[in-house]
Amino acid sequence: MPKTPASKQDLLHAPAQDGRIRAVIDAVLPTVDGGRFAVKRVAGDSMQVTAHCFTDGHDVLRVMLCWRQDDQAELREVPMKPLGNDVWSAEFALAAVGRYHYTVIAWVDPFESWRHEMARRIDNDDIRIASQVGALEITTAAQRARSEDRKTLSRWAKALERAAADPGFDTKALKALALDEVLAALAARYPDRQLATQYPVELPVIADRERARFSAWYELFPRSAASDPSTHGSFKDVEARLPGIAAMGFDVLYFPPIHPIGREQRKGPNNALIAGPADVGSPWAIGAAEGGHKSILPALGTAEDFRHLVAEAASLGLEVALDIAFQCAPDHPYVKEHPSWFRWRPDGLVQYAENPPKKYQDIYPFNFESEDWRALWVELKSVFDHWIGEGVKIFRVDNPHTKSFAFWEWAITEIKRAHPEVIFLAEAFTRPKVMHRLAKLGFSQSYTYFTWRNSKQELIAYFSELSSGPGVEYFRPNAWPNTPDILHEQLQTGEPAVYMARLVLAATLAANYGIYGPAYELRDHLPRESSSEEYLNSEKYQLRHWNHDDPASLAPFIARINRIRRDNPALHGDHGLRFLPIDNDQLLAYAKSSDDGDNVVVTVVNLDPHHVQSGWVHLDPESINVAPSQSFQMHDQLSNQRFLWHGQHHFIQLDPHTVPAHVFLVRRRVLDERDFDYFL
Repeated sequence: MPKTPASKQDLLHAPAQDGRIRAVIDAVLPTVDGGRFAVKRVAGDSMQVTAHCFTDGHDVLRVMLCWRQDDQAELREVPMKPLGNDVWSAEFALAAVGRYHYTVIAWVDPFESWRHEMARRIDNDDIRIASQVGALEITTAAQRARSEDRKTLSRWAKALERAAADPGFDTKALKALALDEVLAALAARYPDRQLATQYPVELPVIADRERARFSAWYELFPRSAASDPSTHGSFKDVEARLPGIAAMGFDVLYFPPIHPIGREQRKGPNNALIAGPADVGSPWAIGAAEGGHKSILPALGTAEDFRHLVAEAASLGLEVALDIAFQCAPDHPYVKEHPSWFRWRPDGLVQYAENPPKKYQDIYPFNFESEDWRALWVELKSVFDHWIGEGVKIFRVDNPHTKSFAFWEWAITEIKRAHPEVIFLAEAFTRPKVMHRLAKLGFSQSYTYFTWRNSKQELIAYFSELSSGPGVEYFRPNAWPNTPDILHEQLQTGEPAVYMARLVLAATLAANYGIYGPAYELRDHLPRESSSEEYLNSEKYQLRHWNHDDPASLAPFIARINRIRRDNPALHGDHGLRFLPIDNDQLLAYAKSSDDGDNVVVTVVNLDPHHVQSGWVHLDPESINVAPSQSFQMHDQLSNQRFLWHGQHHFIQLDPHTVPAHVFLVRRRVLDERDFDYFL
């Protein structure tokens, strides 16, 4: 029958996409919300990417991983290798701190499809015909090639064509000529990609510096750093404390706000509504006649004093982190200069902050729905810019969940475009989805619920989620057993075993952790009132004096823990965590491994601060690359004791009145009789 011409209506509904494109890219991983947000890694990592790619029929696919740095337009390519089941894999190096993008391109490759079929041919006629087809494919590859490569491929195509046409030419030799590996590799450099398909999204990845993944924070109030209890502390007083903090093994020294403190509605000790003339107020009530968020409380020192402190800290391996709290005291200059940035009540007063039943009469929140929101955004970002200019590259952000999400995404993106080394910690103890959203928007680290996870079951469930759940690609937990706002009821007994156990848990379960330093180091444990998590005589509202020479200080234990962390790469990340079965609900056991598997740390913690607890932990030797028949040594990094283990079940006993935990380093070397000296 004669063909019926296509009507205009048929052409109107013809497919817009080229129907000859047959490669399918079903997924590219990892990704966060389909590429809406960035995956997080650290500079120096290899970015592992997998793609689900296939086509109809049996033709051969070529798949390329394509990537670029943020400031580059041209994509670089890496061939992806098939892993089976239509999964392809490749990697690229995140050589420097910054933002990268990656995607995948795939196409049905006629030349590789021909080679695949040619290798299966056994009939002589089939081989000759297939060789003629191959000569055509090689000729088209030669047309895409350059200079000498074009000549080489053209000679190969002609030689294959002549040999296929010669009845006397041996078909085994013909097949060998067709499948020449060296020439095939040359032809593969010039593929026909006109029917290639590209994954529709360039997926982002942020490569932070190592401190975003692994850090130990020590928080102190500079105003309480003076050696004289009756004197307001200063930056110079903090400098005197630096060697002691560095000796404990911390690498981030974090200050609450260091700005002028408002005088209007100033709070007194223990959050009293009326302050006396000598009361210093809350550092989070920011702004007074002396200035606002870009100014320094005069009693602390000058800008030059601050820069000197930052430099002195750096010389000891410490980075200074600042608290950025976007809120104002009633007498902050912003209130008069930009009244539209605040919410005004019908009685003519600004609405102060509330978190019922808590009231913060000394704090005015910003109104992110202000008509002047653009100017507000620019000004708030300039606060970060100012302190970056003063040498600060780490910021703990106070209550970011009460500020505009859109602002954070814009501000962090803009700041990290100019200063990719900057790290942001989100202090948001709020709903899980909100905490995860902030991490997606760009916060480098996030506070967690660790403070309120105390039982074995709670800790296993929570840290399993953090280390292997859906947030693993973007949510970096930072575990704090206490903060100036939170004195958990477990710590209110003041028992050393509780403080030591919680420290071990925070420091070994999470790669990032911190303590509200002096209060933890010296076990300040009295609550303001029963059933309260507020400290009595909280440092938030008054000066405190800390006796760092107290023989009961936990400083030596803290230093030991931080040294163990630094010495063991297994503890430098969150992904290698796995919990181990142990037949006692008061004992928690878990292992962490480095990426290469060479470093394995096994931690066992007694969660009962009052009684000796014992049990049998299950550790399969093969899971730590030890032969089942081989003995291995467990070196306790806390006590320096060494234990010889063999098989899968091992006895543990922990007395909380000595040390409530083991932090074992696995030593796999083969033992002989001479090694038993270690165990005597």
